[in-house]
Amino acid sequence: MTDSGLASLPASDRTDIAARLRDALLAASFTADGLLELLGAPAYAALARSETVPALRATRGDTPLETLVRLFLLQQPVPHARVAAVLPAEEALEAGWLTRVGGDEVAATVDVRPYGGPGGEDWFIVSDLGCAVGGAGGIGQRDEGVVLGVGGASTTLAGITVRTPVASALDLGTGSGIQALHAVQHATRVTATDLNPRALHITALTLALSGAPAADLREGSLFEPVRADETFDLIVSNPPFVISPGARLTYRDGGMGGDDLCRSLVQQAGERLNEGGFAQFLANWQHVAGEDWQDRLRSWVPRGCDAWIVQREVQDITQYAELWLRDAGDHRGDPAEYQARYDAWLDEFEARKVKAVGFGWITLRRTGSAEPVVTVEEWPHPVEQPLGDTIRAHFERLDYLREHDDAALLHSHFKLAAEVVQEQVGLPGAEDPEHVVLRQHRGMRRATKVDTVGAGFAGVCDGTLSAGRILDAIAQLMDEDPVVLRDRTPAQIRVLVEQGFLEPSR
Repeated sequence: MTDSGLASLPASDRTDIAARLRDALLAASFTADGLLELLGAPAYAALARSETVPALRATRGDTPLETLVRLFLLQQPVPHARVAAVLPAEEALEAGWLTRVGGDEVAATVDVRPYGGPGGEDWFIVSDLGCAVGGAGGIGQRDEGVVLGVGGASTTLAGITVRTPVASALDLGTGSGIQALHAVQHATRVTATDLNPRALHITALTLALSGAPAADLREGSLFEPVRADETFDLIVSNPPFVISPGARLTYRDGGMGGDDLCRSLVQQAGERLNEGGFAQFLANWQHVAGEDWQDRLRSWVPRGCDAWIVQREVQDITQYAELWLRDAGDHRGDPAEYQARYDAWLDEFEARKVKAVGFGWITLRRTGSAEPVVTVEEWPHPVEQPLGDTIRAHFERLDYLREHDDAALLHSHFKLAAEVVQEQVGLPGAEDPEHVVLRQHRGMRRATKVDTVGAGFAGVCDGTLSAGRILDAIAQLMDEDPVVLRDRTPAQIRVLVEQGFLEPSR
């Protein structure tokens, strides 16, 4: 791949200038909080929609922060003297962060966007001009070699990733380096790969400008740059998962038939994981006529791995094609060319008998169990990010349930999870509710129906009494046979534990 049509990039080995630029950006409050305070909520939100007029109006002064917003976010030429009062301008010009334009003005060569880390860190994500979400150039037509900034998909993946300290992490298809930036905070060694050498260069810039440790950057597709004997404790990837006819846009299109790229990525991850390690991906998958989509995804899971796959959204093939044609800006071009590309997309789907496309999260965990657990579910409802701890706890509960048969479960003690409420649904004035629902207000924010026994059991769980003792008490209150109740209730307890409504207390 060449950089034809793309601007040159700053030097990635000049850590001295990156450190000085970082100090200057922070001194001017060029941070996520600083931007919100300067622009105000409406202009800040408009910028996320690629509407720049409110932000331009909010930066008509000459303060250091306004200068930096115009330079790096709005990509406007700024007088050299104004920039020199804020940044080490000559060094930034020499290193390639800035370029001279017009008579005595300078412009940025890359988009630099403040990004707040999970612990309140002030980070900066570098991307190609106009390619940050909400960037001044919008999200229209792009050269195939461009590197995008942070978007909804990348922040979603960052939020669901398990953040326990690990020795080694791998970021496949690193792009602008957002996943690698998160990973270097809790992994001793981070390896990042990308087919696009420009992306590796920008990842190095992102890490350096954020004051983060460097990563081991390797060029190549997915696992290709990884040595045969290398394994990792954490693998993350926001791959080019778009199912399209061909691979016109490298940053988003898989380039394999259908959803084969995502399938291959998941299947190959198992042998790259250390025992207990996690692999977490965003993916698209096909809904094929005559085939259960859940069975399709179960077939992707490698041997020796537990899996939790959550489908967050489904689009029919026309919605899907239109979404990604608009993403590329094709709707703004020649109508005949747009129609031809739309037809090609539908031809591809029809040839594969694809009726819809699903999007969601895939988490694998390498396990030593002879009986791995694979959970595939649809959950399009709102969740509470970050979910890393919720996902880690899910797999810990799987281990617990594997190790406890029904008899052991009845001897166990449980606590009702935090912020679980009970809802009773029925006709007004009815003596008894039609059904009882337990609802979470944290994490996945699940809701599940329970019977009277399940509701009563969950309400009493405070870690004091064993499950068996609680059921015996319920049986006495309801005048039921305690043996029968002990026999039929463990299945319901397992569901409540697996879904996080009940937590083992000892």
